[in-house]
Amino acid sequence: MKYLAATVQMTSTNDLVRNAERALELVAEAADRGATLIGLPENWLIFRESGDPRPAPVNVDSGPFAELRALCKEKEVTLVAGTIPEAAPSGKLFNTCHVIGPDGGIVASYRKIHLFDVSISGGEAHKESEHIMPGREAIVAKTDSGPVGLTICYDLRFPELFRLLALRGARVIFTPAAFTLHTGKDHWIALLRARAIENLVYIVAPAQYGQNTKKRQTFGKSLIADPWGNVIATVPDREGIAIAEIDFEAQDAIRAQLPSLKHFQSWLFDEIKDNGSNK
Repeated sequence: MKYLAATVQMTSTNDLVRNAERALELVAEAADRGATLIGLPENWLIFRESGDPRPAPVNVDSGPFAELRALCKEKEVTLVAGTIPEAAPSGKLFNTCHVIGPDGGIVASYRKIHLFDVSISGGEAHKESEHIMPGREAIVAKTDSGPVGLTICYDLRFPELFRLLALRGARVIFTPAAFTLHTGKDHWIALLRARAIENLVYIVAPAQYGQNTKKRQTFGKSLIADPWGNVIATVPDREGIAIAEIDFEAQDAIRAQLPSLKHFQSWLFDEIKDNGSNK
């Protein structure tokens, strides 16, 4: 199987109307240029300042998200629709990535597992768990473009999740993100390439770029990496898209030459569980 995938880069703000219009424009542009599997970044619809009131849950059946679903149906594309806030039973929210199929239906939904609770040198602090509940399920979406693994932003620092998705059959793994400028400049590309190399998968990483709020600046460098770890497409430092070919035959050839997935010792997952911080 061969097809074109696209990664979308945005500078989302707290202006929902503008964000929605821009997302629709960029997804349509990617589809018109031949991409059949497209990804939006984390927080594409609403980007809030740390400490701001939590956003309202997004209704997937009306408003901007419904417009995205209609666009996917019109263009006959699959969209990994970044992340939106979703109501959680606790009264908090999930940070959720929905996958929209070419019929406009929701194929799969992944709720971010690893929450970004950190204090970065220079005074920047984030506590995602104040408003967000962690997900509890790793998801590989069955799509017309093959099995697609789903991760979100901070998940990138946890290679066990990526390995699990690969072992469950993911050929492509998406990582929609809003990486900070401070960490992104040193870690973003290195980690994405590592996850591709380790798991012999294509990585599609749609990201936020630029000054999203007065205090928050994101790194950008949305990219697509191949299973050898080569960056085969990247978005310049602005809003836009990048497109690259996904080639399962080439991926199979790499996996045949370097069968590390077959050599993985699954009992190590039990060791991690038995000796981890949650013991």
